[in-house]
Amino acid sequence: RQLRGHTDRVTSAAYSPDGQFIVTASWDRTARIWDAAIAPRVRQLNGHGDMINSAAYSPDGKFIVTASEDETARIWDTTTGQEVRQLNGRCAINEYCPVNSAAYSPDGHFIVTASGDQTAHVWDAATGQEVRQLRGHDDAVTSAAYSPDGRFIVTASWDQTARIWDAATGQEVRTLSGHTDWVLSAAYSPDGKMIVTASADRAARIWDVATGQE
Repeated sequence: RQLRGHTDRVTSAAYSPDGQFIVTASWDRTARIWDAAIAPRVRQLNGHGDMINSAAYSPDGKFIVTASEDETARIWDTTTGQEVRQLNGRCAINEYCPVNSAAYSPDGHFIVTASGDQTAHVWDAATGQEVRQLRGHDDAVTSAAYSPDGRFIVTASWDQTARIWDAATGQEVRTLSGHTDWVLSAAYSPDGKMIVTASADRAARIWDVATGQE
């Protein structure tokens, strides 16, 4: 089936934890929730003032977090489609800091956002308060994701590296170097032992988390 309705390019799509719904993000400034079985739109998430770069469910499926060029991430109630809170912090380096991706921790207590200000930001999902910043990249951070056990975060960046961070302290653990162009996304394997990165250098690479070796 096809999920049709957005009026500009669709930037991300993700299933709900129970597999019953799909959330899509679009440059038309909306995110939309769809019934995965029969494809009609269930509801639309309106409020962002610019293009939406990603959308993801919380582990319990009750919330969605979206990341946008309007420099905010927003949390939405999946039942009502209403905005619950905004994650809006001060730019660490630049005057303009679009949010490129947002993802929940496995326990649902935190959200990590990847930002154009060369940092990733960790937020308390319940209060919307910023907990810490992950600093070290030399260019925009394109994606950020938790390890399956929630102890670490992997980030990808235009600086051609991915980096692993201690989620509790914000300290960098190691750098994954080898790509020759922007690194656009990074994700853990289900057992947490490997990371896969995708790059504009036309390659995806698999890395050993313990050693940082390709």
